[in-house]
Amino acid sequence: MNNLFDRATLEERFDRLDRAITGWMARYGLVILRIGLGIVFFWFGALKLVPGLSPAEDLVRATVYFIDPDIFLPVLAVWEMAIGLGLIAGKFMRLTLLLLFLQMPGTALPLVLKPDAVWTTFPFGLTLEGQYIVKNLVLIGAGLVLGGTVRGGRIEPEPDAKGD
Repeated sequence: MNNLFDRATLEERFDRLDRAITGWMARYGLVILRIGLGIVFFWFGALKLVPGLSPAEDLVRATVYFIDPDIFLPVLAVWEMAIGLGLIAGKFMRLTLLLLFLQMPGTALPLVLKPDAVWTTFPFGLTLEGQYIVKNLVLIGAGLVLGGTVRGGRIEPEPDAKGD
C-alpha cells in the first residue's frame, strides 16, 4: 500500500525536502554569512564617522584613552568600513580577515580597562555595552569559518563518511 500518507512515502518526501534545504544552505550560506558580516562591519564603522551617532563611541573614547579619540575614532571607522567592503565584495579575503582579527582584541579592551562599563555583576551580569562586546565572539567565529574557505574550502551538505 503506497499512498500519500504511507510512512515510507512521507519519509522519502521529508528526506528529499531536507536534502534540498541543506543543499541550498551549503550553496549560499557562506556568501550570506560573508555579506551579512560585511554589512555589520561597514555599518558599525560608518556610524563612528558621525560624532554622537555610534552607541559605542563613548565606550571607545573611555577605553582608548592613550590615543586621541578624535584621531582614533575616524581611523577605527575607516578600518571597520574597509573590513566591511572587503567582506561584501569577497575580494582580498586574506587581508580583510587579517584586518578583522587585528581589530577584535581591541574590542575586548573594555572587559579589562573599563569593567564598570561592562559588568553589572562579574562574571555573568553584562551591561548593554558588555553584551555588545561579547557578541564579537560570534563575529570571530564567522571570520574563522570564512577563513577556512580562502583556499577553496566549502561546506558539503553530505560529506562522505570517512570520519573526518
